[in-house]
Parts: sequence; structure tokens; C-alpha cells
Amino acid sequence: MVKGEKKKLGEILVEAGLVSKQQIDEALKVQHESGERLGKVLVRLNLISEEALVSFLGEQLGIPHVDLKDYLVDPETVNLVPEYVARKYQLVPLFKIGDTLTVAMADPLNVFAIDEVSLKAGCTVEPALATDSDIKRAIDQYYGVTGTMDEVIKKIEEDEGELLGTGEHDIEAKKLQDLAEEAPVIKLVNLLIMNAIRDGASDIHIEPEENMLRIRYRIDGVMQEVPAPPKNIQAAILSRVKIMSEMDIAEKRVPQDGRFRIKVENRQVDMRVSTLPTIYGENIVMRILDVSKALLGLEQLGFAPDVLEEFNKTIKKSYGIVLVTGPTGSGKTTTLYSSLNVINTIDKNIITVEDPVEYRLKLIRQAQVNVKAGLTFSSGLRAILRQDPDVVMVGEIRDLETAEIAIQAALTGHLVFSTLHTNNAPGAVTRLVDMGVEPFLVSSSVLAVIGQRLVRKICPNCKEEFKPPDGLLQQAGIDPAKKGVKVYHGKGCKTCMGTGYKGRICIFELMLPNDKIRSLIVQKTSMDVVRKEAVLAGMKTMRDDGILKVLQGVTTVDEVIRATQED
Repeated sequence: MVKGEKKKLGEILVEAGLVSKQQIDEALKVQHESGERLGKVLVRLNLISEEALVSFLGEQLGIPHVDLKDYLVDPETVNLVPEYVARKYQLVPLFKIGDTLTVAMADPLNVFAIDEVSLKAGCTVEPALATDSDIKRAIDQYYGVTGTMDEVIKKIEEDEGELLGTGEHDIEAKKLQDLAEEAPVIKLVNLLIMNAIRDGASDIHIEPEENMLRIRYRIDGVMQEVPAPPKNIQAAILSRVKIMSEMDIAEKRVPQDGRFRIKVENRQVDMRVSTLPTIYGENIVMRILDVSKALLGLEQLGFAPDVLEEFNKTIKKSYGIVLVTGPTGSGKTTTLYSSLNVINTIDKNIITVEDPVEYRLKLIRQAQVNVKAGLTFSSGLRAILRQDPDVVMVGEIRDLETAEIAIQAALTGHLVFSTLHTNNAPGAVTRLVDMGVEPFLVSSSVLAVIGQRLVRKICPNCKEEFKPPDGLLQQAGIDPAKKGVKVYHGKGCKTCMGTGYKGRICIFELMLPNDKIRSLIVQKTSMDVVRKEAVLAGMKTMRDDGILKVLQGVTTVDEVIRATQED
């Protein structure tokens, strides 16, 4: 390393008063003999703490300081920098965006290290600061065991060490912790999570069975099995996940809940983890909560342009209630968050009560239901209304008390968002009446009701035109004899794991109650009558929206029929 570079670092620290000129001279003598970096010498001589050095340098040099414990690095990114280069210069690649590779370095002033990494990786290097100890740990973790899931499993099986031959029962907690912190196990769990995020999974299922450990991802709403590690390292894997989630690894008899946060390719991902004791060991499900996906713009969700325009006008009103309906897993929470994001400005006080809080939003006060402590949707909503809110979001209306408080809030100058489990938009108003809410209150408070479903999108990599049976088209309401009708499907490829689908999109119906609909609500008219009137008033049903997306080549006829069977 260039001597001038080291002197520059010493001068910076002396000028800041963190070390004296004598201490720098002392450290430089030691450095001359040992060949170590000056920063490392200063830390080793206890002249400055590692954290203080890194934090100060980050501020002074305008280089971000990263905590490597929060990062999960893609193996493909790791492979851009050879291990000998990483160890030689004490650095580890973090993520690549475009032609820029962000690299965590103990010494970001080392231009030779930056040049060599840039040459090896074939891209521009953006340095970030990390402590020596963090980088050493990360190098051992990522380079100690490299390769694909199959290769890592093979490596573990070859070790013939303490990792193997360990069942789930009668292992001391300390032993479990030691096993869970072995590099191959850490690498294996990291790969499980990384692969799931890369494949667009919403959940990771780790399922012990009698003679095997099964791993499944839920991708686009469908469970898909992936290569699993051997049964005999089950205890180590489950313990590793529990340690990451801050659970009690010694407790295997009762369900536990936990969560942890990681950074993947410079985006934040929250993992919500739950365990369930089963006869073959603890079953673990990890819900992947990707904030970047939660905060989609409304236009990215799948709204038709005219429907989006109407909905945008509605959510900018100052009071009333907006309901989002659909079964579990239909994307209601994402629609609510995206709606709040549109109106989230510094001049509004937005408060939510949720069960649980899935995504954490800036500028929005979020409360989580805690039934044991007495914080329910209804009690939480009462408390929120004493907090001077402009906008309130209630995760779900489950009972009459919550419904009545939400509607009273909407009638007294608050904009209220919530969800209901009904099959379609018109069903929401009749559900509220069935709960016991006075029909005239429902009629005068509801601004809009969205009904929605998620359908899988055709994989763009293997999309092709095809001719489905006429009967299928007719079932969907498409005239097969009509000129210019083209439909598509995915034939299956590596990108979509042979399914023909990649990603999901919502199909919507938006009911905006007019005077006639409000009158029908007051008269306690059936849902079917309200629905017919809404269609006459211009509401496009979910089936209509789905057919439009079929003709646009976004999804398939089968998907729309599956999602809108009630229609």
C-alpha cells in the first residue's frame, strides 16, 4: 500500500483529535515492522476502537458505513471477486447495480485494492466502510463454503464432523448454538433465503418429515419444492433460523414467533418467522416481506387507467371509508399500503392498527394488535381517534364494534381505510349490515369498495400465442369467432421453473356507491341486486378486468376463470 495514503489517514485522525501525533508515530513504527494497515495497528494497540475509527472515517470521507451482519450477499456477487483478492485487501463485495459493484472495505483509501477489484470484476467499484472483524467474518462465511445449494449440501456431508449424526432431540442448547454457527450451516441458510428472494417467493417452508427434511417456497401463490439438505443436519438448520429470529433455541414444545431484517442487493427485507412443534420436529415458516415490493405505485398493481383515475380521486377526499375486499392472500394489504403511500404527505397525520405490522412505513404511526395486552382492533381504533389523525387504517374489520367505530370515524371527518373478507365489492356493504351496522350509516359513510384477486402473469421469456378450446373462451366470456382475438400462454422455461408464469398482478372491481346504490343499502337489499345496479352504473367486474388482461397478453384464460369462479 502507498505510504502517502497511510500518512493521509494519520493526519486525518490527528487533526480530529482522536489520536495524538506521538501515537501515530508509534503506530507507524509498528506498521513498518508488521506490514499491517495503519488503522488495524491503531486498533490493535488500543489507541482507538474499531467502531470509532470506522464511524469517523465514514463521516470524514463521505463513505457509507455498513454493518455486514445486516447483509445477505448473492453468491454470484461473491464470485465476482476472487477469494485471494478479498483476503489480500480485506474486502467483500456486497451488491452490483448496473456496472457498479459496491464493496465493503476495511481501508477504502486503498486505490490499489479498488483498481484490482475493478479489473477482476469488470465494473466500477463503489467503496463502503466496514470493520476489520466484520469483514474477516464475512470472508470466512461467504468464501469458506462456496457454490450452489447442492454443492453446499455435498460439502456438509463430506465434513463428517459434528454437524452430522445430530437429531432434533436431546441436544443441549449450547451444542445447538455451536452447530448453528458453523460456516457451512450459515451458508446453507443464507442460500435458502437468497434463492427464495431471487425466485420471488413470499414464504419459505422448512418441513421436517420422518425420514427427510422438505423445503418448499411459495412462488406466485403456489408451493414449489426445492433441493433440501439431509435430515441429519435438521437440528442445526432449525436452530440457525431461530437464532436469527431471536427465539429460544432450547424451547421446542411450544410455537414461537420472531422476525429479523436483512439487506439484499441494497434493499431491505423483513423476515417474519413462526415455528410449530410437529411429531417430526419444529416446522418453520418464514414470510418474506420485501419493502420495495410493498410500496408499489397504484399503477403497478394492475388498475385499468379509468379505474385508477376514479380511485385516485376517491382516496384524496377528506372523510369517508374505503374498503378493500378479497380472500386471504389476494393482495389487500399491498393495495392499502400503496394507497396510503399516495396520500402520505407531511401535512397529514396517518395512523394504522394492524395484525401484524407487515411493512414499516416512514411518516406513518403504526400500532400492532396485541390481544393479550388488550390492544385489539377496536380498542386500538379508539386510541387512534384520540391521536388527532387525518387518515386511519384498520387492518381488518372483524366484528361489529370495530365496524361501528370505523364508520363513526368516517362520518366525523376522518378518511378510513380497511379490509373485509368478502367475495366481491358489493358484498362488503351487505356484510357490514349483516354484522349489525345500521344500513343508513353504511350508506352514508362508504366512499368506495374494491374487490380484488391475484392472478399469475405469463412468463415473458416463454410467452407464445396459442389457441385454447372454444369452450374455455366461451366460459370466460370471450367470443372465439371475433376477429383479432389473440390469447397467450407460457410454454414453460428455466426462468419460470417450467410453470409458464412469472409474477402476479391484481384484477379489480371498483364500486363507487351512487344514490340508487345507497338507497338499496338502506333498504337492506340483497348483494345480488346491489351488484347488478353497480354493473349498470358502470362497474367493471373482476371477470371483466381479467378478460381485458387476457386480451392484452398479461395473463391466461385459465387463471382468470380460477380466480373469478364466483362471477
